[in-house]
Amino acid sequence: MTLVFRTLTLCLCVLLTCPLATLAQTETETTSRSAADDPEFAQPVVFEGEELFTVRGSSALPADERAEQISQRILEVAKSSTAKIVTMTSNEVAIGIEIVADGLLVSTATRADAELEKMDMAVVVDLQSNAIYDAILRYRESRTDEAIAQSTTMALVWTAVFVGYCAVILFVRNRLPSVVGRIVRRRFHAVQEATKEMVQSQAVARLAEYVMRMFLNLILFIGFYYFLSFVLLAFPETRPIASLLITYVTDPIVNLGKGALSYVPNLIIIGIISWITAFTIRGVRLFFENVEQGTIALKNFEPHWVWPTYSLIRLALILMAIVLSFPYIPGSDSAAFQGLTIFLGLMVSLGSNSVIANSLAGLFVLYKRSMKIGDRILVGEFYGDVIQIKLMETYLRTVKNELVSIPNAKLLASEVKNFSAKLDGKGLLLHTTVGIGYEEPREKIEAMLLEAAARTTGLKKTPAPFVLMEALADYAINYQVNAFTTRGSYLPRMLSDLHKNIVDVFNENEVQIMTPSYEMDTPEAKIAETVWQGELAPNARSDTEEA
Repeated sequence: MTLVFRTLTLCLCVLLTCPLATLAQTETETTSRSAADDPEFAQPVVFEGEELFTVRGSSALPADERAEQISQRILEVAKSSTAKIVTMTSNEVAIGIEIVADGLLVSTATRADAELEKMDMAVVVDLQSNAIYDAILRYRESRTDEAIAQSTTMALVWTAVFVGYCAVILFVRNRLPSVVGRIVRRRFHAVQEATKEMVQSQAVARLAEYVMRMFLNLILFIGFYYFLSFVLLAFPETRPIASLLITYVTDPIVNLGKGALSYVPNLIIIGIISWITAFTIRGVRLFFENVEQGTIALKNFEPHWVWPTYSLIRLALILMAIVLSFPYIPGSDSAAFQGLTIFLGLMVSLGSNSVIANSLAGLFVLYKRSMKIGDRILVGEFYGDVIQIKLMETYLRTVKNELVSIPNAKLLASEVKNFSAKLDGKGLLLHTTVGIGYEEPREKIEAMLLEAAARTTGLKKTPAPFVLMEALADYAINYQVNAFTTRGSYLPRMLSDLHKNIVDVFNENEVQIMTPSYEMDTPEAKIAETVWQGELAPNARSDTEEA
């Protein structure tokens, strides 16, 4: 029993100790990694803009302070003499090995530095000594009279190059924008005429000139920036400033260039997908051109469906190409690009409800057979000819020669009367209603209405016109005359002619029209003379003449 108890106790201790040991090891690794990533833990020694080696810091002497001390000691040794030889020695001390240059202590390589570099102590000392030796010699050589003369000559050469560069850029800047403006003005003159001066070629030309001047100014500024950097780079005292100036501009450009080169295979794949898509679209277009010309016959396929169907297929192919190309777009796998894509999708989904509704309605309008281009239709209060059916809207030219744009969603939700559709071959039934008193014989009224219909040009004789007694109203009988016509585009004029003829026939037969309202008999019938031969009153004549 005691043995069992001891065994259980041992197992329990092991189970408790293992997680604690693992946790301690993890904390140690995390601490070491965080310390290595801390800039105060390790810092490079920089001398005249160049990194020589990296040193490790401690709580008593942080890495940045230690690196700065080493840089100052190297500078003191370099200034102490102009000799082209530097005597390098090393002394072993308690904390490491001291590196001495020309009898002056420069640095102390510690075991912590060797652990940081993961090298032997002797190798670290040799590397640091060589770096210090080369830095001192470069400093002394760059301060000799010959080096200063060469630096001055190089600065003068860069100045001459920059003066010539400025002369060329200013010469081009004074002439190229006007040349570009004339070319743009000439090219956009046809666009201005086509858009009825909605697009002003003069404004586009001025914009092109402004963009060209801004581009040349940018080139001039870039030239000045690099000129200043190269001049400062020629002198050792200003070389660190020049290195910073060049780094700020050149490094991003170099990184962009490297990134572009790394994406060349992806761009090739995108180009292949684009070429296949364009080739397929050309083939689809050729197919529908043959369908339009009748070379290829498709059963139950309306002629006006040809190009809308082609547009839909082309859109589907383009969207498919975009989906296939998306993984190869530079930066498509980054979180920023994905977030931007989600944001754009959200904007489109929230702001395009009406656009999607009109587009879907446009598809129904295009493919259903309720109307086609050239038909005369009535949609709400708009009455005119269909001149264009687009995916988003339909254009009508009214009988008053007005251009009306109707959203397809509204068109789909409204009742559409098509006056040009041929249903049974008889044509449209033109009709109008008049109210006649009860004292007039029915046969006489019907005969007069049929006579008025016979006098109206455009109404068919067969089938024959007919009259319906529409209502027995309070004060009159409402007669409706009906006549067929195949000239649906002239309904307003024919209806006006029919009204004129009704008035003329009723006046000739001295029958009073009681439409629209009638309350009591007047002493005399309100019938106009058949042929009016009177004169205008003086005031009326003068008003007409002035008008």
